[in-house]
Amino acid sequence: MDFLQWLFEARIPVGNGSLLLREVVGNVFGLLSALGGMRRRVWAWPVGILGNLLLLTVFLGSLFGAASAANLLGQAGRQVMFIAVSVYGWRQWQASRHSGGQAVTPQWAGTRTRLGMVAFLIVGTFLLTPLFRMLGSYEPVWADAWTFVGSLLATYGMAKGWVEFWLVWVAVDIVGVPLLFSAGYYASAFMYVFYGAFTLVGFFVWARAQRAAEPSVETLLPDPTLR
Repeated sequence: MDFLQWLFEARIPVGNGSLLLREVVGNVFGLLSALGGMRRRVWAWPVGILGNLLLLTVFLGSLFGAASAANLLGQAGRQVMFIAVSVYGWRQWQASRHSGGQAVTPQWAGTRTRLGMVAFLIVGTFLLTPLFRMLGSYEPVWADAWTFVGSLLATYGMAKGWVEFWLVWVAVDIVGVPLLFSAGYYASAFMYVFYGAFTLVGFFVWARAQRAAEPSVETLLPDPTLR
């Protein structure tokens, strides 16, 4: 109990303010999970789950410590979603693990799937915004809903091995960074800035791995004189 109390109350001094230790640690676990995902390692999933559990307590700020802290229901809800989808991804990658420790072969989602992903992101945000507003989420509520839906989509895409999932994370970061800064979650906001650059690197790494995994096709006719 002493350790848990310390974990929930510990803060890191920064300038004239401070950051929650569990917010920093949770984001570090998230970064490690992203690194493992880029390298296609199964351990990326359980590491990410640990970070999600910590960040869940952070974004439900008024329930875990400070009564004045902003509740970001989309951010909190996506941690629960992360855990559920991560269990699915963990099982998928574990079942299809290849030699060398890499658990998935990157593939392009295809035009129809891409259009479906865009529609899911827009429609999901539209439908969840009034629900999050009713539950008391932080304004602008649409941004909170956007990060929730986008995170669900990106995590599912990672589990399926779609290269495009990295670009979905970029779309999440573009909206999520200003939202987190405005709500006072500075550690998460700065980490999201770093994630934005990292996800672009991850996209090119997976795209290159996808090209390397493509079977070569012989286009020249065989030479009959060699028979």
